[in-house]
Amino acid sequence: MEKRRYSPQHTTTKVTAMLLLLSFCFHPILVQCQESRTKRTRHLSTEIPSPSRPPHFSSGLKRILLSIVLGVLTGLTGTILCAFAVRCLIRYMNRTPILKGPVIFSPKIAPKTLQSALASENQLLGSSSNGKYYRTVLDNGLTVVVKRLEPFESGSPERQSKSLKRRIQRELERLASLRHRNLMSLRAYVRESDRFSLVYDFVPTGSLEDAMNRVRDNQLQLSWEVRLRIAVGVVKGLRYLHFECVPHILHFNLKPTNVMLDAEFEPRLADCGLAKLMPNLDRATSGYSAPECLQNSRYTDKSDVFSFGMILGVLLTGRDPTDPFFGEATSGGSLGRWLQHLQQAGEAREALDKSILGEEGEEDEMLMAVRIAVICLSDLPADRPSSDELVLMLSQLHSF
Repeated sequence: MEKRRYSPQHTTTKVTAMLLLLSFCFHPILVQCQESRTKRTRHLSTEIPSPSRPPHFSSGLKRILLSIVLGVLTGLTGTILCAFAVRCLIRYMNRTPILKGPVIFSPKIAPKTLQSALASENQLLGSSSNGKYYRTVLDNGLTVVVKRLEPFESGSPERQSKSLKRRIQRELERLASLRHRNLMSLRAYVRESDRFSLVYDFVPTGSLEDAMNRVRDNQLQLSWEVRLRIAVGVVKGLRYLHFECVPHILHFNLKPTNVMLDAEFEPRLADCGLAKLMPNLDRATSGYSAPECLQNSRYTDKSDVFSFGMILGVLLTGRDPTDPFFGEATSGGSLGRWLQHLQQAGEAREALDKSILGEEGEEDEMLMAVRIAVICLSDLPADRPSSDELVLMLSQLHSF
């Protein structure tokens, strides 16, 4: 039997045929698998968001950020409201209470004794633009002066009246802490229904106004040395108020009726700082107010200096600033204009009080004092010296 021989070409052809047969048989299965894989890929792509655009993640992040911002704003608002409430509470607790009855600053005065003394008849000593002075004796024999301030405005609203009373109380407590030999010490005050009553030490000599009235009536002699001592004491009291008090204090109503004299004619300033608290006070008629106070209601330490210049002029001339003589002597009609006119004409000696003309040295001092008074009475506040400078200027005129 003859054997068949297979050539390599025949073998290759046979393998190719078998592969074609197998591919034909398995083609549907492969196509089905491919379709299943494609569907699964599409399904996964729809379920899992793309990292580049995560909608659910972005929405959640926005909500978190919005919650944080709202929480911060709510916290800040609550903190501000709480701080405001605490501040209002502290201000309410620290505000000055409206005290009733006497407030005593001196151990020599008992509240019951003072109240009984105020209820009794007292001797009227005088009056000023913002109240009247009474002399009274306490049960322990102490003699004091009581100044009854003018009543508050009846038409003021209740809230405004309470605010005014608190402001006056704060100012009185501040004034009670002042200590200087040329200031009247406030010993007590009493708040009544519509006014305040202030208690001071009794000064037997009275005020500078009283003393100068007695001089004009030839009932009292005041030498130049005493008058210069009074002037220096007054300006030392102003220097204490202007430069040594913190915060600084302005007198507001300096005039002879508010300059008290002790037994040695040492001056003490009264009513320091009270004038700005008085609603009905009218300083325009006093004759001692600075021009800027009358023109635009401005008041500075230089306004006090102007008032001091008027007092110095009264001490030098012995004349009252409201004397009609000045209207006839000068066109300006004031003590300051008259002194300025005489000084420019070289006739300052004619302004001096004849009762104090004595030795030649004293006359020179008085003429220098006239120049100082004229400077203090300058129309412009900037041209006036300070109270500190005035102490040096006046102290150099005489040895104290």
